[in-house]
Amino acid sequence: MPRIGSHQVPPRTLLLVAVDSLAIGLPLFVSTVIRFPHHFPEDLYGVALWLKIALGIFVCGLCLYFSDLYDFRVVRSRASLLVNMAKAIGFALLFLSLIYFLVPGATLGRGVALLAFPFIFALLLSWRLSVNATNLLARGDARMLVIGTGEAGVSLVRHILGHPEFNMKVVGFLDENGQNIGKSMVNPCIIGATKDVEEIVTREKIDSVVLALKERRGSTPVRELLNLKVAGVRVEDVHSCFERLSGRINLDHLSPSWLILSEGFKKSRITRATKRAVDILISSLILVLVAPLLPLIALAIFLESGRPIFFRQTRVGYKGQPFELIKFRSMVQDAEKNGPRWAAKQDSRVTRVGAFLRKTRLDEIPQLFNVFRGEMSLVGPRPERPHFCGLLAEEIPFFNLRHTVRPGLTGWAQTRFSYGATLEDARRKLELDLFYLKNLSIVVDLAILFETVKVVVLRRGAQ
Repeated sequence: MPRIGSHQVPPRTLLLVAVDSLAIGLPLFVSTVIRFPHHFPEDLYGVALWLKIALGIFVCGLCLYFSDLYDFRVVRSRASLLVNMAKAIGFALLFLSLIYFLVPGATLGRGVALLAFPFIFALLLSWRLSVNATNLLARGDARMLVIGTGEAGVSLVRHILGHPEFNMKVVGFLDENGQNIGKSMVNPCIIGATKDVEEIVTREKIDSVVLALKERRGSTPVRELLNLKVAGVRVEDVHSCFERLSGRINLDHLSPSWLILSEGFKKSRITRATKRAVDILISSLILVLVAPLLPLIALAIFLESGRPIFFRQTRVGYKGQPFELIKFRSMVQDAEKNGPRWAAKQDSRVTRVGAFLRKTRLDEIPQLFNVFRGEMSLVGPRPERPHFCGLLAEEIPFFNLRHTVRPGLTGWAQTRFSYGATLEDARRKLELDLFYLKNLSIVVDLAILFETVKVVVLRRGAQ
């Protein structure tokens, strides 16, 4: 199963991608045959034709992705589905037209795209509507049993219930003492005691067992679990399962031993060197592309609120060392004269120009110079201020682990969680940062950079 780090890509997402590719490629091929019948069958096996069709599939697929059509909440909502599908197809046609104008040799032929796109729209829309009508994305295939009633297990089940694309059904919980059978935990209830796990797995035809005991010492059915493991039943720790399905590491009852013994946290010299090379290469490219905007941004800030143009602030970086972060100023002068505080929604300190810069992420551009100086990386946990680091380290376990890599301009937490301004938000973001630290690799970095483009284009998460 494809993964990003240890995070499993839902099989239903892969199914959507595969059928979408067919629903896009087939109309393009048939329309080409209809439009130019005399070129076939001689050109049927031409590599150029299939490369051009592949280009159309790729562009349409990107537009579907950027329109949230691989988000299953959108797939299940007819109104959002129709609007987003129309938007995706419109942008795909626009982008392909631009590509064909700039590279005439990439076109399938005059009029082919216009002929194919109504059929592409109909096929993609009817396919997703049929997915809902036939309950294809419902839970029901893989049957899971949770041993224990700890909070980590309850959080895992809540996550599974909210994500039907994983096609998993939680049959129930097993109580440590067998005294609360019938009690509802989330939606599944307690259906037995831990000592009866073998009999329940056989009776309920369980595919996987997740260990989520409040206290494992003396209450783990070791012999029974070993028998199940040997018999082919998947046995998994709750934190490993949660990491695999959610892309974050649940801090509830997380022990240091799990972090020590689990796979990951590898930072080879090759990975570090490649990551640094990617930082410099992509930062240089971005600066070249946005260079014409920099004087205009500086002028807009100066005309609205005067100097300074740049905002400098001490942040905590690699190995806890402080550094000076640089941004375009987006707040009024002396915004923190009453002391440091997190930015909030509709923050009165943000200027009009600053609000635009924050929404478009243009205020972050000067941080590329922090990247060049080696104080930051393109991808990593966002750097916090010393004041907040001290507070959060006292309240949240393992918080200082995020300082074992260079802080980032973007990160796993930034692409998967909206802007946070509370202690609970900081805890949730740390769970995502820990996943990144554990699964750090160039592939994960590139996936985050790709997702960041979507976040920026759709203007999500900024305050």
